Amino acid sequence: MNTAAPRSALSRLAVLLATLASLLLGACASNSFPPPPKQVAAADYHYVIGPGDKLHITVWQNPDLSTTVEVRPDGRISAPLVSGIQAAGLTADELAAKIRKDISKYVRDPVVTVVVSDFHGALSQQVNIVGAAAKPQSIPYRDKMTLLDAMIAAGGLSPYANGNDAVLIRGGKSYSVHLDGLLRRGNMDDNVPLLPGDTIVIPQGWF
Repeated sequence: MNTAAPRSALSRLAVLLATLASLLLGACASNSFPPPPKQVAAADYHYVIGPGDKLHITVWQNPDLSTTVEVRPDGRISAPLVSGIQAAGLTADELAAKIRKDISKYVRDPVVTVVVSDFHGALSQQVNIVGAAAKPQSIPYRDKMTLLDAMIAAGGLSPYANGNDAVLIRGGKSYSVHLDGLLRRGNMDDNVPLLPGDTIVIPQGWF
């Protein structure tokens, strides 16, 4: 009697059952994504201006040339002695240098500073909080922003959120984050640094 074929069939069945069990356990567990890195690249971060940002432009000792403007939807601004200059996609220092070059035709050795307020930011400079947050929204990234900072800006979790099943999406990769532990139990080990462009997805719990 040839027992090899039955044993082979049983072996394949065992593998199939084990795979199904693993999938079922995975569906019942929080999720199988790895945790996000506790540290991120320490490169210096410089905010990039985006449409809707408000800019305070100061030309030293020239109050008539100093102004406050909003970046238009096309990414450009107009200010005294400059018209339709591209601002979106530049840092504040880069824009100041560009304005300085343009007005140097009319002002000798101008000293120009640009300060950004009322941030909106380019999409690549934002952190998105979607799903069962109290206030799902996109917020401008700021230097050394953490998961806790983003969740405070979003008003925390909704009453129906399943915070420990939340996922952080970064550069096409998904990471598991434990928002219940962070926000409801104050476990700071669950706090992680964020990067521009991150998306936090918070599912709703089952009832």
